[in-house]
Order: sequence, then C-alpha cells, then structure tokens
Amino acid sequence: MTKTTRVMLAVLAVCGTSAAMAQSSVNVYGRINTTVESQKTGDTSTSVMNSNSSYLGFRGTEDLGNGLKAGFQLEGNFGSDNGAGFNFQRHSEVNLSGSFGTVRMGKFNVGSYLATADYISMHNHDTGTSADALYAYVFPEGNQLSYRSPEFGGVTAEFNYGFGEKKTRTVAGGNEIGLPGGVGAVQGTEKGAFDAALNYANGPLGLGLGYTRAESKRFGDTQKEQQLGLRASYTINSLTLGAYYQYYKVDSEAFDTKRHAYRLAAMYTLGASEFHANVGRAQSYKGDFDGFKTSATQWTLGYNYNLSKRTKVYGYFTKINNGDDAAYGVTNAGDNFRSIAVGVRHLF
Repeated sequence: MTKTTRVMLAVLAVCGTSAAMAQSSVNVYGRINTTVESQKTGDTSTSVMNSNSSYLGFRGTEDLGNGLKAGFQLEGNFGSDNGAGFNFQRHSEVNLSGSFGTVRMGKFNVGSYLATADYISMHNHDTGTSADALYAYVFPEGNQLSYRSPEFGGVTAEFNYGFGEKKTRTVAGGNEIGLPGGVGAVQGTEKGAFDAALNYANGPLGLGLGYTRAESKRFGDTQKEQQLGLRASYTINSLTLGAYYQYYKVDSEAFDTKRHAYRLAAMYTLGASEFHANVGRAQSYKGDFDGFKTSATQWTLGYNYNLSKRTKVYGYFTKINNGDDAAYGVTNAGDNFRSIAVGVRHLF
C-alpha cells in the first residue's frame, strides 16, 4: 500500500466518522439511589440497605433530515446495594419524531401515570419504600405503541395502546385486597389496553388528566379495568403544592368493584434544603367487596439536602396503615409498614 493510498484511506475514515457524529448522538446517563433503612412490617423489624430504582440508561438520536429524527432509549434497573439484576425492563423504546410529534414503540410509563401520580411525587421521584403504594397502575407493561403530540400553549397529549398478546394479568386491585379465597389476585388473559393523557405545564400552575382502560379474559368472562386520574399543582415562591384524585373500577360477570384514592403533597425549599410532606388515602373497595376493610392511609415526611444539581443526601419517615383486609405495600392483609431511612442519590 502506497503512502498516498494510506493517507486517502485515513481521510475517508475521518470524514465518515465526522458525518456519523454530525448525524447521530448517544448519551449515557443514570441514577444511583441507595438508602439504609430501619423497616417494620407487621410485628417484624429489619435493618436493610435498599436500592431505590437505581438505573443505567442509553439514549440516542439520529437526524434524518427535513425535521425528522429517529431515536432510542434503553434503561436498565440494577441493585445499587449489591450490583445485581441489570436488565432493560425499566424502559425500552425506539421512536420517530418531527413537527407532527413523537411515535414510540416498546415499554415505558404511560402518560396517565406521569401526568398524575408521578408528577407530584416530589420527594424521591416515586421510588423505594416511600413510593406511592396506593395508586392503581392499570396499563399492562410493555408491548406499547404511543403517540405524543407537540406542545401547544403548555398542553401536550399522549395516547398509548398496549398489545395484550394473551399474557397473564392480575386484576381487581392486584394483591392489594387481602380477601378470602385470593379474590384480590384474580388472573386473566390480556386482550389489550388503551391510555390517554393531557398535561398542562405553564408557569406556576400544572394540571394533568389521565384515563386507562384494560381488558382481560378469564374462563370466557371479559373483565374490564378502568381508571381516571386528575392532578393539580401550583408553586408559590418556595412552596409547591400538589394533589391527585383517582377513580378505579373493575367490571366483570364474576364481580364488580370500585375504589377512590387521593394524595396531597407539599415541598418547601430553603437554599439547598427541601422539606417534604405527603399523605395518601385509598378508600375501601365497594360493590361486591363492600363490607370488607380494604382502606389504607400512607404518609411520608422527608428532608433533602442538595449537595449539587446532581447529588443529594436525604432522610425520610414513611408509614402505611392498612385496613384488616388490605395489603398495600405488604404481603399479609392487615399488616402495617413503616420505614426510617437515610440515603444518597447521584445522577449522571
């Protein structure tokens, strides 16, 4: 190979690399969030180190020209307390975006959850033992086709369809109803799900609306799950207030039930310090479960100190009080749960 040939090949390689870098980009990001906790479930006390949804992510885009972009996002959970369990089951999508909005395929949190419960989970981003245990997440995980609109005056809309693929789904509040005979863990075969959300964010006021409908089949009986959520938030100087309300309902030939839930949250900032408080209430399931004690209350007091924009140290006290037939955040109905925690969260 002549010297001229080697130079020409080197120039072509550099040009090819530069073109690729100009057209696409890939970012590595993540969160490491670890706590040391004193927990009590029922009458059992335990000291633990806990990973609070720590993850590693990869996000990339390619400019296709004429305002069209292709992208992907992969997020994998792992245990920051022991390094175990890495996978991409947290978030996995490929997307196309442009002036028309964004079309996504894969697995990700749907808009109804993000516009309501997640939006006011200000203390620890709805992770770990202080996460919201009362919100009913109806949409099946994965196999999703989504469209997100461009922003119009602070308003965005999102629509999701989930392909059931005849997978097994737990309905009737999941395992949160500790009723006799395992009624709270009724299983069905997924038929598909639909989710729609509106989100308004402009200045100090934020509003959210989300609706989900999922169907499953069990012994020839069609079971329909529905939820409707409303959220409002407002910031006044250093004080942020938020609240959501959720209505959850199951209709089937075997049983019908419904439930109301709500949460209030507040955050006050003072320099690098954040003071947090929130309380949530799930009322008892009605209909065919009327008369059972399935209500629950959850509340959290927390403090964050931001060492930088990416790193904070924090502590909190959280508690779930379950009714005799409720099992939110625990295995056995009627058990209560509480945790006293201190932790460190680092974003990169």
